[in-house]
Amino acid sequence: MDSPQNPQPAQVPEQAAAESQPVTQAPAQPAAQTTAPAQPVQQVQPAAPAQQVQEQPVQPAGHNGLNRCPKCGSTEIQPVPATANLICMFCRYQWEEQQLETDQPDPESLFDLTGTHVSHGSSNIAPDSADIITLKCGGCGSEIVIDTANALHARCHWCRNTLTLNAQIPNGAVPDAVLPFYLTHEQAVAAVSKFASKRRLFANRRFIKEFKPENVLGVYLPYLVIDSNSSAELWGYGEHLIRKYTVKRGDDTETRYDADVYQVYRQIDFTTDDLTIESSSQRADFNSPVNTNNIINTILPFDTENAVVFNANYLRGFTSEKRDQDVSAVQPQLEHQLLSIARAKTNSTLSFYNRGVRWEHEKLQLHGTKWVSMHLPVWLYSYYERKSSHSVVHYIAVNGRTGETMGSVPVSYPRLLTAALLSGSIVEAIAIMVALL
Repeated sequence: MDSPQNPQPAQVPEQAAAESQPVTQAPAQPAAQTTAPAQPVQQVQPAAPAQQVQEQPVQPAGHNGLNRCPKCGSTEIQPVPATANLICMFCRYQWEEQQLETDQPDPESLFDLTGTHVSHGSSNIAPDSADIITLKCGGCGSEIVIDTANALHARCHWCRNTLTLNAQIPNGAVPDAVLPFYLTHEQAVAAVSKFASKRRLFANRRFIKEFKPENVLGVYLPYLVIDSNSSAELWGYGEHLIRKYTVKRGDDTETRYDADVYQVYRQIDFTTDDLTIESSSQRADFNSPVNTNNIINTILPFDTENAVVFNANYLRGFTSEKRDQDVSAVQPQLEHQLLSIARAKTNSTLSFYNRGVRWEHEKLQLHGTKWVSMHLPVWLYSYYERKSSHSVVHYIAVNGRTGETMGSVPVSYPRLLTAALLSGSIVEAIAIMVALL
């Protein structure tokens, strides 16, 4: 068996490398590969200018205190299930808050985006900011305390009016916008039940006994939504198959592949509209031995273009988490995702390299970004699996807009082991036994 010759990396010019002449010809791996991934060297240039531009509030009319019905003045306001409307529980009048973006941005206009624009709801969290906020009731003059770590509204115990916290405060509790729930609780229960039932065969018996899908809860999770204008450069090597043949070795035959190796260079300018990244450190920490937070990303995307200016009344009947990460903390994750997007956008230009392309060096330049904070709706079911040494929290998440569902359930290792042995998979059986240790 011949192994491929790895050419010494040559100096790649700043302009696109000529790809008509191969760098070298080498016999390739015996099995064709679509790609040959390697750890890239990533270079990122920050957006210019470096200083953030503080934008005007996206909610100019936002205020704390009494948030009244525009028709009768009542503060008894609740969200209407399966719509983006609010309803007055006194006069039954319904209305919808102003959309955050009345018109979809022109993709071409995003190429003019420069600098770093941060909305009020995305501004840095003050280290000394308090969760306890005192509001003066506009109905009777009493002072009412709201614990923003748990809720953004409270009822005045004197006049029974409801006070809401709508204006941005420096502790990350109030976002710029909210995307209301569309799926009802009944629909979420059905989605969670369907997901778990498909995995019932290998699920832990205790989980099946204790599984109660009606305990699914609606929660608004904090995200940063980013528009960006970027450029990326990629350097690497691509292989083009030129010959495939068979060689006989004794009683065995061996298939060999010969390929030309080329220097490959790509430069791409691109924009992103409403790229969503978690802004809660707890949800962004994918600590799989302790919880299954990673499933939250699998229910993306959300239709963020339908988000409305934040009104705390949309949170009635739901729980919410506040943002605890600034733009600077989320920036590395943004850059990582933008490089992934750049690689994907070059795929259509790489069809000649039928043996795959291996990118050796990557460089990203951010020309401009625009940051907006947003609460996005998720139906969440959680289950604590108690193990001998530790506990694991399993989650089943349902996108509160589209119904996309993903999650994890605790498995029964004896059942998996039995299935592996019956199917004759010794490797799987060994892996399961190792997991049991």
